[in-house]
Amino acid sequence: MTESRLEREELRGLARGLLALLHLLPKNAMSRAMGWLASRRLPRPLQRLELELFVRLAGVEVRELARPLEDFDSLQSFFTRELASGARPLSGGEEVLVSPCDGAWGSSGRVEQGTILQVKGRPYRVADLLGSERLASAFDGGEFATLYLSPRDYHRFHTPAAGRISRLVYRPGSLWPVNPIGLLGIDALFARNERIAAWLEVAGPVDGRPGGEIAMVAVGATMVGSVRLAFDALCTNRPSAVAVERELGAMGPKFARGEEWGHFEFGSTIVLLIPPGLFRLEPK
Repeated sequence: MTESRLEREELRGLARGLLALLHLLPKNAMSRAMGWLASRRLPRPLQRLELELFVRLAGVEVRELARPLEDFDSLQSFFTRELASGARPLSGGEEVLVSPCDGAWGSSGRVEQGTILQVKGRPYRVADLLGSERLASAFDGGEFATLYLSPRDYHRFHTPAAGRISRLVYRPGSLWPVNPIGLLGIDALFARNERIAAWLEVAGPVDGRPGGEIAMVAVGATMVGSVRLAFDALCTNRPSAVAVERELGAMGPKFARGEEWGHFEFGSTIVLLIPPGLFRLEPK
């Protein structure tokens, strides 16, 4: 066996061992505890030291902060920070979707026979992600994109187009890590982790095509304290949580293109689902 092949086998063995350990650990309780710890306020000199260390290790761009580092009173408040005005200018017109978050572009493509890709060669069902065959059927033949947030990223997420939030769906679940170990080792990871999906009712693009609804799915992960909304008290990772499906209809809040609709306490993943013929998704 060559040295490179031996190294790959050792890495696979390490990944299998980590997954076996994660099966045994109370991932949701650990994540709640991490969220609690990150929200604790330290004495000001220690707080500043903690934030400076995190900025250095994660590689955060401090020039994009809306306020000075010393103004943050906890690590959690820094994770959920605002950006300075003009840090993310919107390009194009209403016919162009904007990225819903700072994050790396992952799997994307067409929704085929009700399935999308977690990673290459590992499909999962849209109905499992949304928790409903009926809701999933609207996206068959459409497009999807997956965006991953890292610790260095800005953790608020935004609407890719102007529209109205017409429906909210919360699915409780586990909190597997959203990293290569989890993506390659856990089937249907995004459909197993806690998540909140919001349906954004949008007008058709300028060429006269009819409007439709985009599904924006915010997926939790290990050590993500919770996913929170900017307009509703619904929140993930609570003990004894139950599924929620709420029709907002005409009473739903309206959002401008690129407006904030929620945030991660720590980071995770956004999955976008576009019905056929509404918009085209193009990788960065």
